[in-house]
Amino acid sequence: MNEAELNAGLCATPQYRYADRLGDRLFVAGQVPLDSHGHLVGPQDPGAQALQCLRNLERLLAVHEFQIKDIRQLVVYVIGDQASLSAAWSAVAGWFGGQVPPATLLGVAGLGYVGQLVEIDATVIKA
Repeated sequence: MNEAELNAGLCATPQYRYADRLGDRLFVAGQVPLDSHGHLVGPQDPGAQALQCLRNLERLLAVHEFQIKDIRQLVVYVIGDQASLSAAWSAVAGWFGGQVPPATLLGVAGLGYVGQLVEIDATVIKA
């Protein structure tokens, strides 16, 4: 990660690279529901965690001079039952005002942090 990402409010994460820009493309690592201090947001709440992932994604895009409209595809990973997937998806749909980019919603067995229920990955290309 770099200083601009830290200054934007993304938490310091050892051995983790948030993004790499190549021309009009931004290769983004999966965004997790940690705040700027590295604390998990929304324990047991997939909707709150999805929103934190999206806030982090928005910060990351701004640092690298991209915008939400440049998101071309999302993958939303969720631990839990159908209700958890629905809660995460509802948060994502609300964030995008019902105009979600092409997306995949996946139920998974595990994610990287204790208590983490959601991770969001994006394909980002400037128009």
